[in-house]
Amino acid sequence: MPLDRFDRAILERYQRDTQLPAKTIGDAVGLSPAAVQRRLKRLREEGVIERECAVLSPKALGMTITCIVAVDLDREGGEDLDRFRRAMQRRPEVQQCYVVTGQADVILLVLTPDMETYDAFTREALMADANVRSFITHVALERVKVSLDVPIATDGNR
Repeated sequence: MPLDRFDRAILERYQRDTQLPAKTIGDAVGLSPAAVQRRLKRLREEGVIERECAVLSPKALGMTITCIVAVDLDREGGEDLDRFRRAMQRRPEVQQCYVVTGQADVILLVLTPDMETYDAFTREALMADANVRSFITHVALERVKVSLDVPIATDGNR
C-alpha cells in the first residue's frame, strides 16, 4: 500500500522518538490522536515499522570498541553465504551485517568491550570459518553519527 503524506509525516517524527504521544504527532501533522494511532497500527501490520527499540549507549554498557570488518569469502553462493549469514546473526557482538558488492563480500559492525574480546571473536567467528578467505578490520576512533533513521520525503516524492 502506498504511503500518503500523513503516513510520511507521522513516520518522520515517530522514527526519531517512539515515545511521542499521538496527540503531539497529530497536532504536528494535522490529524486526531486516534487517526495517528490507527495509522501507526496499520504501518506496523504492513511491515513499514519493522521494530521499535531503545537506542543504548555502547560506552555506557562497557562496549568501548567498535570495529567495521570487511570480510572476503571463498564461496559466495547459496548455502555457503546463507550459513555465514546465520552464523553472524547468532553472534551477539555483531550489531549489523551487510552482504555487499565491491572488494568485500560482507561488512560487519562489531561491538566489544576490549581488543582481547574482539580478537576472540575473530578467532571463533572468522578464522575458524573455512569459507572466510580474509578480513580487514577498521577500528572506529570516534562515533560521529549513529542512526537508523530513514530519510523520508514528506512531500510525497519518494
